[in-house]
Amino acid sequence: MEDHGHREQDEFEIDDDKEHSMSMLREPFLVRNRKNNTSQIAIVGANTCPIESLDYEIAENELFKQDWRSRKKVEIFQYVFLKWTLALLIGLGTGLVGFFNNLAVENIAGFKLLLTNNLMLQNKYYQAFATYAGSNVVLAIAAGALCAYIAPAAAGSGIPEVKAYLNGVDAPSILAPATLFVKIFGSIFGVAAGFVVGKEGPMVHTGACIASLLGQGGSRKYHLTWKGLRYFKNDRDRRDLITCGSAAGVAAAFRAPVGGVLFALEEAASWWRSALLWRTFFTTAVVAVVLRGLIEICRTGKCGLFGQGGLIMFDVNSAKATYSTPDLLAVIFLGVIGGVFGSLYNFCVDKVLRTYSIINERGPSFKVLLVIVISLLTSCCSYGLPWLSQCIPCPPHMVEQCPTEGRSGNFKNFQCPPNHYNDLASLFFNTNDDAIRNLFTAGSEKEFQLSTLLVFFVAIFCLGIVTYGTAVPSGLFIPVILAGASYGRLVGTLLGHLSNLDVGLFALLGAASFLGGTMRMTVSLCVILLELTNDLLMLPLMMLVLLISKTVADSFNKGVYDQIVKMKGLPYMEAHAEPYMRHLIASDVVTGPLVTFSGIEKVGNILQVLTTTGHNGFPVIDEPPYSDAPELCGLVLRSHLLVLLKGKRFTKQRVKKGSEIMRSFKAHDFGKAGSGKGVKLEDLEITDEEMEMYVDLYPITNTSPYTVVETMSLAKAAVLFRELGLRHLCVVPKTPGRPPIVGILTRHDFTPEHILGLYPHIKPHK
Repeated sequence: MEDHGHREQDEFEIDDDKEHSMSMLREPFLVRNRKNNTSQIAIVGANTCPIESLDYEIAENELFKQDWRSRKKVEIFQYVFLKWTLALLIGLGTGLVGFFNNLAVENIAGFKLLLTNNLMLQNKYYQAFATYAGSNVVLAIAAGALCAYIAPAAAGSGIPEVKAYLNGVDAPSILAPATLFVKIFGSIFGVAAGFVVGKEGPMVHTGACIASLLGQGGSRKYHLTWKGLRYFKNDRDRRDLITCGSAAGVAAAFRAPVGGVLFALEEAASWWRSALLWRTFFTTAVVAVVLRGLIEICRTGKCGLFGQGGLIMFDVNSAKATYSTPDLLAVIFLGVIGGVFGSLYNFCVDKVLRTYSIINERGPSFKVLLVIVISLLTSCCSYGLPWLSQCIPCPPHMVEQCPTEGRSGNFKNFQCPPNHYNDLASLFFNTNDDAIRNLFTAGSEKEFQLSTLLVFFVAIFCLGIVTYGTAVPSGLFIPVILAGASYGRLVGTLLGHLSNLDVGLFALLGAASFLGGTMRMTVSLCVILLELTNDLLMLPLMMLVLLISKTVADSFNKGVYDQIVKMKGLPYMEAHAEPYMRHLIASDVVTGPLVTFSGIEKVGNILQVLTTTGHNGFPVIDEPPYSDAPELCGLVLRSHLLVLLKGKRFTKQRVKKGSEIMRSFKAHDFGKAGSGKGVKLEDLEITDEEMEMYVDLYPITNTSPYTVVETMSLAKAAVLFRELGLRHLCVVPKTPGRPPIVGILTRHDFTPEHILGLYPHIKPHK
């Protein structure tokens, strides 16, 4: 959150740069004393974390050029082969985890429901409730404790964090192995505990974690590393793998391979190209094949209680999709309702998250306590509300057994006499997947009372809001589909014979409208829902309802993931610049003081700067005798300086020693290590004698950094920064005779908090 301790600039890379005392004297007073005080802390999962930017730009220094020239054909082939192999492994890993998740949830939840059902058949209602609520609380504590004590970053959906990572924002714990472990098991326990949460959002985060783990060659901490992956020691290749991972997560959650690719393109990724599309498609195809094979094995009954549930396919193509003009009006009405409810849902989620963050700040025990309270509330609703419903006689000539005996099925007996069923219990007293399947069934097969659908909608709407934000891995897809399907079916039932469309299809359109209203995706949601329901005839209506709900909801507030990214304080860069940026130029927002290095710099100076500042990029200036006048040579990164200092290739005289450094180091020595494994300042052991020596920075200086002239409009600079995926953008003076660099723009210099802090008179919105 923005108010989480706005630290001074000494934390991470907010302005990432500096300048000589001589040049400072010539700088305007305003720039010299201006600080960027935007927060470098954000909420990741349920905890506050320091954040920094990712280096997507290739540092074209002498070492990189030498490495590129010396690469043999076989090495280039090895790199390409590894890319595809990793895509295959991400697909396999995510597919297996997706299947394992479903298998575990179906068996744990199934056993719990079976136990409760058997007690109810013996009229032991209080014991049944105690068993049901008790097992829910135990599962909830398991999920909450994992999240609160082991990996707080695993709480919530994970999609906002992955989205921010792919935009260039890094926090150490987003994709850590511990986060992956907790995401998988926390999600299983959370969904099995009967919470109104989905496993779809967490699957996206899980896919991204698997991709990250494979991309960095495993984990050094757990002795799982492989040297062959040195080619992927950069943020650029890792970003592509994580894009594949997030697509694979959606494919595994919904069995929607094309939907997964489109989700990554529309919602997750900030940078896209055709080669990545092809590789992502391959990854999701692998997921689809893996899941298909595993489900075939389960059809033989070897998976315990894993029946038709689990890997959701809501087949609704039994109903004929013929529609007339009144139906179109009803669909438009559904779209409008979806937009209004969706924006209201987002508003409530935002308010609840802000409230919960105050509780979560108090410590892990409070997080677990909150999870227990919400678990008891959910159990009371799921067990208590069906008592309000009337018993309905079983329809004659039923193929399916009525009332249902066992864990799943559409006709739950609950407290009803023989040959009767409780329609509200068949929604509440089921796994979420079975509840959706019930809502999507055709009207000829199953009828729901209007009161049932209304009660269920209100309960799921409210429970979905209060559950999201607790320390449990929780997806938003399933609660939104459940609530949308219930009001869709309600509208279909009200229309009755006026409409040619089946109530099951209305439920599907209701789910689409609510998803469009909360998440503001169009193409990917449309394809995911079509792949889920196997019903292409619904395409025109689905497109119409999604477009309307998104348009209506956009007039109220932002999409739920965008809201959460902003609320967590992650400095996400939008694809377009804000209107007020057109009135400012680049030099208006650069922060100081700027510190630069010479091409050959004293070791003591470098160490002092690294100790006293937290910046990640420093301009290197050529000075006489190496040039006629001071000029910008390039940019050197903090991480590269640390590796160079650790190598101790120092000289007593101020002379170029580039060739010696080129022989001592290889380009991959400067590659980005896995999370938290790089050289740290504390690792350096430099003697007083070495402090007085010199080191040649030319071999590791990126001699072609992106630069803009100081008079460039800030809006243009922001678009350039975002499109190129930069971390540093050098601002150079327009007129000669001044210091060769005015300042450096970084991600935080474009944040509204910083700009509006400097110029309070600017109105944020036009």
